[in-house]
Order: sequence, then structure tokens, then C-alpha cells
Amino acid sequence: MTVRATTRRRQLGAMLRKLRASKGLTLEEAGRLVGVSKATVSRYETQAGPAKWIVVDALCREYGASDAEREAIVRLAKDAKQQGWWSSFADSIPESMNLLLTLEDEALRENHFSCVYVPGLLQTRAYSTALQRANEVPLQPEEIERLVDIRMKRQEILSRPRPLQLWAILDESVIRRVVGSPQTMKEQLDRLLEANETPNIRLQMLPFAKGAHGAALGSFVVIGGAQPALDVVYVDFHTGSLFLEKDEELERYRLAFEYLQAQALDMEASSELIHRVRKEL
Repeated sequence: MTVRATTRRRQLGAMLRKLRASKGLTLEEAGRLVGVSKATVSRYETQAGPAKWIVVDALCREYGASDAEREAIVRLAKDAKQQGWWSSFADSIPESMNLLLTLEDEALRENHFSCVYVPGLLQTRAYSTALQRANEVPLQPEEIERLVDIRMKRQEILSRPRPLQLWAILDESVIRRVVGSPQTMKEQLDRLLEANETPNIRLQMLPFAKGAHGAALGSFVVIGGAQPALDVVYVDFHTGSLFLEKDEELERYRLAFEYLQAQALDMEASSELIHRVRKEL
């Protein structure tokens, strides 16, 4: 199975499992409704092997999915064998990154909160390279270049024909932490200022003066699909990554982002803060 299929199948399985659970059906009951075995429904939910889109469509209808949800899930089943641009990097990136790239390729919007570093979608090449060089596990120059290439390519979702709608909230510490060198940081801050003038990007700063805030959860990303029910929260830890999809998990992170939006500076004041920090470098 290709990397693309693996990541799409993981998302497909998660969505089918979530819909069935919301309907309160057992695997056997769901299979009986559409004329397939309990084992088939289980296989579809556990990402084992291909999934027939006709069966997926029937399951979605029995689960009471909205038309938009059903169409998005059926599209996942139909496109499961398609490979993304990142497939050529499959041997050098972890499965969690494969899944993130697949989700982003389908996403319509992303809400980022960053409390340590500039989000990858807004990093300059020099800033991204400096971060990779700071890894506690030393990387070879060619490895660093490959990882940075992936990050730069990933940013193209912001300029595609139907660009990703990005809303980023950055803690002030993000722009005050000098990554690489003062010159690298100046270029990075210029990139943030430029981003805040881009129609599909909204950038807000959360200044130190605001004190305690509603994001004790740390840095996170809410990746949005065609329907809120298809949203996924991505949390990147130093030791690994988590993809959260339960309703209560999604609600917690959505609420945290709403609090952050209210506490952060507006876009104009955010740009003014970035300008001030740049002058201090």
C-alpha cells in the first residue's frame, strides 16, 4: 500500500468509526444494514486494505451523515490510492507527518496557536533550517535540506487556486526568541508582516501583557474540512504527535482558540508589535 493510501485510509477509518459510534450501532448491526459482514465494517474502520466507495456511501447514509460529510468521506474512499507530492519523501518522514500532509491537502482552513516557534506554514527557509540544526539529535546536512524542502513545499497550500484559510495566533515569545541569528529573525518577522497582508491569512499576537491565557494546552492546530464533523486537532509534542478527533476533544480546542482570539491583539496591533520587536534586533 502506498503512503498516500495509508494516510487516507487512516482518516477514512476514523471518520467511519466516529459516525457509527454516534449512531450507537455495533459492527454487526452496521454491516447488516448495508448487506456486508461485521468483519468488513471492522476492516474499513481499521484501515486494513481497500474500501469500496459504494459500501462507504451506504454506511454514511445509514449513519445519518449530512450530504457534505458523506461526499467528503466517499471522496476519501475513491482517492485512497492517489499519491501526494510528498510520496517521494516517504522514507525520510514519520507516519505522523504523512498524515498531517494528507489532512492539509484536503483542508479548507487551519487555526494555529503557537507558543514556541513560528508555525511551519509561515517559516522562512533560513528560520526552518536553523530549527533543524538545533535538533538534539544531530542531522546530516542533506537530511536537514530534505526536511526543509518538505516544509517549503508544504507552504504552497497557501497559494493554490483555492488557498487554505489560515488563522494563526502567536505568543509574543515566538517573535522574541532569536532563532538562527538576528538577521534570520528579521527576515522571519518580515515574512509574518507580509503574511498579515495576505487575504487568506489572519495573524494575531498574544502579548506578554495579557498575562495568563486560555491555552494551557500548549501549541496546537485545528485542521478543518468541508464540515466541522470532519475536523481534526493536531498536537505536536517533542516526543511525538497526536491527532484528536473525538467531539469533546475538538470542542475543548475550539473553545481554547476562541478564547485566544478574544485575548490576542487585532491584526493591525499585531503587526505593530512585530514591527517594534524587529527594530529591537
